Amino acid sequence: MTRASRLVSWWCAVIVLLVLAAGSAMAHEEYVVDDEHDTGAVAFLTDAISDPFVVGPLLAGGLAVLAAVAAYLVFRPFPEDFAAFRFAMGEYTEYVPWLLRISFGIPLIGAGFGGYFVSPAVDVQVRLLQIALGFLLLFGLATRLVALLTLGTYLVGLVFEPRLLLQLEFVGGSLAIALAGSGRPSADHVLSRMAGTPGTLYGRIDLVYGRARRFRSRIEAYEQFLPTVTRVGLGVTFVYLGVSQKLLRPGIALAVVDNYDLTAVIPASPELWVVGAGLTEAALGAALIAGAFTRAGAATAIAMFSLTLFALPDDPVLAHVALFGMASVLLITGGGPYSVDNRMTVVEDEVESATPSPA
Repeated sequence: MTRASRLVSWWCAVIVLLVLAAGSAMAHEEYVVDDEHDTGAVAFLTDAISDPFVVGPLLAGGLAVLAAVAAYLVFRPFPEDFAAFRFAMGEYTEYVPWLLRISFGIPLIGAGFGGYFVSPAVDVQVRLLQIALGFLLLFGLATRLVALLTLGTYLVGLVFEPRLLLQLEFVGGSLAIALAGSGRPSADHVLSRMAGTPGTLYGRIDLVYGRARRFRSRIEAYEQFLPTVTRVGLGVTFVYLGVSQKLLRPGIALAVVDNYDLTAVIPASPELWVVGAGLTEAALGAALIAGAFTRAGAATAIAMFSLTLFALPDDPVLAHVALFGMASVLLITGGGPYSVDNRMTVVEDEVESATPSPA
């Protein structure tokens, strides 16, 4: 391994430790604490940015991230490993619709049986509707229609209960399922095969097959935007949670730090924990929205979710399943259209094609 590669590896290790440390403070705060500190956002942020022991580590962390990104772009270490990883992820593309259906079907069923509406913070009984939508997604029956019904249900609930914004990923996730369709295995696939096979009894009585085929042919051109919808939906969710639940509402985030004695885990001030976690979450969301280093961002998100679930045992698992699923999808698909990653790939291909080959 060259010195440059070792330097890049060292910086990457530093970044991983910094992100995981911040990640243990990342949660849906309202799910793990009941009270919050009486702290205004303006006063809290003013004190935080005037404290060198808060600003210093934040600047150091930001510079470390920029240095790691620059080092990777210059030296491009381990090209064979990254290529093999991308190839392996590409082999799972056909399972993306199934992964999305499971990731949103299970939380809906859990919400129905748990007696809350989408978010554990919303104590509203909508049992049968959520259980029905969840099972239909799991079975993959009328998948695109059910996904749109799920989105409509969420948006109607959001009008009456703003706390549903805690599960904002349901917007991007539902749209992604509507784009991806049911995939395989699914009831839609089985019924479609039966209806399309000449001579079957089911084919004679099926009233949906022809309309479904026409609809699929119209939407097929837009299926390429599945990664775009997924990463923007996940990115916006991250930005919202980082800004609204931490930077603009530091009282509840400070309560989480105190509740789990996080300052004993890593000796940093509560202000640094809150501001660092909020900025990390918002920055990760912005990177996902832009589609910059999408697979790395998705892997970081999964690491943060996992650490949060172990570090904060009271945080409900079902509240994170959809986020896990969307991040896993991005590991498979990458950034997709309208992403920085895609543009970088195009530029690299143009440079390689313009470079004269050796005689």
